[in-house]
Amino acid sequence: RRQRQRRRQRQRQRQRQQRQQQQQRQRQQQQRRRQRQRQQQRQQRQRQRQQRQQQQRRRQRQRRRQRQRQRQRQQRQQQQQRQRQQQQRRRQRQRQQQ
Repeated sequence: RRQRQRRRQRQRQRQRQQRQQQQQRQRQQQQRRRQRQRQQQRQQRQRQRQQRQQQQRRRQRQRRRQRQRQRQRQQRQQQQQRQRQQQQRRRQRQRQQQ
């Protein structure tokens, strides 16, 4: 009888241990999974941020280019106008001289 009792006790203990180990394993797994998820999310956020920054830079560049072009165009136009005016004056002078 006593032997049997002892055996049962041992069995129970073993089972309990096993259960505990299993639970621990599960917990660890879950933890790892969560960590991984967090990491992934963090990375994704970072990527998104980078993308946004790149886009912003691109836009800024584009704007700058546009402004430059506009300025150049304006300058050209002004120059052309000046030239025209000069020519006109010259013609007038010539006419007067004649």
